[in-house]
Amino acid sequence: MNRIIAIDGPSGSGKSSVSRLVGQRLGFLHVDSGALYRIMTWQCLEHDIDTANPEAVAAFAAKVEVAFEARDGRVVYRVGGEEPGDRIRTPEINAHASPVATVKAVRDRVTAWLRDMVSFGDLIVEGRDITTAVFPDTPARFYLTASAEARTERRRLEEVKKGIANASAEEVKASLLARDRIDSTRKYAPLRKADGVIEIDSTELTLEQVVETVLAALPEGWVQA
Repeated sequence: MNRIIAIDGPSGSGKSSVSRLVGQRLGFLHVDSGALYRIMTWQCLEHDIDTANPEAVAAFAAKVEVAFEARDGRVVYRVGGEEPGDRIRTPEINAHASPVATVKAVRDRVTAWLRDMVSFGDLIVEGRDITTAVFPDTPARFYLTASAEARTERRRLEEVKKGIANASAEEVKASLLARDRIDSTRKYAPLRKADGVIEIDSTELTLEQVVETVLAALPEGWVQA
């Protein structure tokens, strides 16, 4: 049976960076579930679907086709034969992703895609409902968190590196907190710390320290000496 490491947490808590490095250490494929919601959002906008209309988004969700490939330590996504790249990382996508992700039909579609990925092998999957809704039975479940200030700075640095930094620190923080409220209060599969997960507050920790904490907490035999 393939092994699954599930990592949840709010935006900017370090899920992606930690998941990539842990995956590299263990040879597990990194799966970014958030990118699938961004792809769904991108496709809604490309096809002029009103993202504020849950019924319209739900009807459209069934039509979105995404191809998956295991490559270079991660699961790669393609739509229409192309990888979305930074087209799903824009401020416009950020603004529309939350309402799209609250739609049950969207979450059901993405959850089914994620569960099918176990056919690729051992996975480390990051998101906001991985420990609670997607893979609640895996023995390796983590919840990453950090202060709003730390998360804001990390998100700003990400945007600077990608050349899309066009918002002030205050605006980035407000966006993160708004996303937190939406994610934690949505009716279907809200972001929450599941019972039995290992919580890691990365505010004062380096990336390497968080990675080592995750590795040390994995079930016996998952980390080879």
